[in-house]
Amino acid sequence: MQTLGEALREAVALLSAGDSDCARLDAELLLCEAAGTTRARLIAWPERTLHPAQHARFIDLLERRAEGEPIAYILGRREFWGLELALSPETLIPRPDTELLVECALQALPAHRPIVCADLGTGSGAIAGALAHERPDWTLIAIERSAGAAAVAADNARRLQLRQMFVVRADWMNAIAPGSLDAIVSNPPYVRDDDPHLHRGDLRFEPRTALTAGESGLDAIRMITKLAMDRLRPGGWLAIEHGWDQGDPVRRLLRQAGFENVNTHHDLAGHERVTSAVGRDAYATTNLARQFPVIA
Repeated sequence: MQTLGEALREAVALLSAGDSDCARLDAELLLCEAAGTTRARLIAWPERTLHPAQHARFIDLLERRAEGEPIAYILGRREFWGLELALSPETLIPRPDTELLVECALQALPAHRPIVCADLGTGSGAIAGALAHERPDWTLIAIERSAGAAAVAADNARRLQLRQMFVVRADWMNAIAPGSLDAIVSNPPYVRDDDPHLHRGDLRFEPRTALTAGESGLDAIRMITKLAMDRLRPGGWLAIEHGWDQGDPVRRLLRQAGFENVNTHHDLAGHERVTSAVGRDAYATTNLARQFPVIA
């Protein structure tokens, strides 16, 4: 039987020969998963032996990673904003850059008012969950078109006991009544259909419909900016994540839709990543009551 240390060394060598850019960390996470231990114990007691069933499990996980499958899908979870989220291949993998969207909302909106905020294209529920965790006085409407992704988001909300987060299966804002929201946040698809990165790394395994948005990558953002003003209450707030080179067209779309105070926020790498704006003081249609089709 192999020791943990021996198995780890062989795994690092295997993953280093592939396209993994963090072979040591990946190997440690997979070994801990198979052995039912922690990284601290792995480092402290590398002489501990793997049982045959644990070793077989480790080899299976390791082969999946060597073939390029994202570590988050293999483990079925990913941390975002300090919360451990369940994932599936039907959800995008939450990334650190998206935490900027959460930061913008927390800074822009009053903490202790009963804010009603929609997270469009919620996926695993990462953004809505982070905001619900930080702001217990807010109501988060997590909207997702994919049935599989919506089920994952609903499971995360239940497991994390985010009782003011409601998952709604719908296509963007079709289930939202005019003038019923104080805020909208979204990390929509914004990758161009022909972007070569779609054939590299983790993106090869992620749901294409949650990544791409037409020839320019702006189809989803264009739809959101077209509908958002009508769904927001007077003076409502909107923030959208976008590609590093899409700041200018996103600002233009928001201004064309009638939004004011349009500002773009930079990620840790200095790239334009999130653009926010404020709606007009009045909206065009009547505020109609609407029952949310909540996924239990």
